Amino acid sequence: MNNVSENEILSLRNISHIYDQKNQKLKVLSNINFQIVKGEIVSLIGPSGTGKSTLLNIAGLLESPSIGSVQLCGINCNKLNEDAKANLRGSKIGFVFQSHRLFPEFSAIENVMLPQLIMGTSKSIAEKKSRDLLTMLGLEKRFTHRPSTLSGGESQRVAIARAVANSPSLILADEPTGNLDPVSAQNVFEILYKLVKSLNISCLIATHNHALAKSMDRGIFLENGNIKEK
Repeated sequence: MNNVSENEILSLRNISHIYDQKNQKLKVLSNINFQIVKGEIVSLIGPSGTGKSTLLNIAGLLESPSIGSVQLCGINCNKLNEDAKANLRGSKIGFVFQSHRLFPEFSAIENVMLPQLIMGTSKSIAEKKSRDLLTMLGLEKRFTHRPSTLSGGESQRVAIARAVANSPSLILADEPTGNLDPVSAQNVFEILYKLVKSLNISCLIATHNHALAKSMDRGIFLENGNIKEK
């Protein structure tokens, strides 16, 4: 196996996706091909409604493409059953959403511990790693705070900590700064960027923020179901 293949974290090959809507077929993705290598941060930009979220769902093994294949860390995901996909998702992929999607009844540290506990990590190890991650993100005074008492930027930082808690190979972020003011958005992006670079994680970030997109290693533009490199 050559070095390029060894470093290839995500590969989407000949991906097309069609939705059936009221006896009509809606093609949202058309023959998508791209790869992301280890440690690379890539922006996914394009007008609303062009299929960015669908593409992220396919990359994250939440949807299966109508046509084409998804390879994650060298594994052909098309051949996996749903349980195997869920296990691979939990161990190899971290998600960050536009709305932080933290569990409101749990504290910041508990929200970061949960995905680790689900994957079988002991409570003591999960708690230590969660404390370390939150401290790294400047939230050492917010361990016991519930989401309702956190600012939008703080909540997104907790969500970032949760996304990297299981030491994934890939972070998929869907408009992670979309609900934040410009200052908070820049702050959260810089934190995410530094964290994934320091951990050598790959990252695909869907965003409407072209200024942030220019700060990434490269960009993919999606329009009318097709992509081109920016």
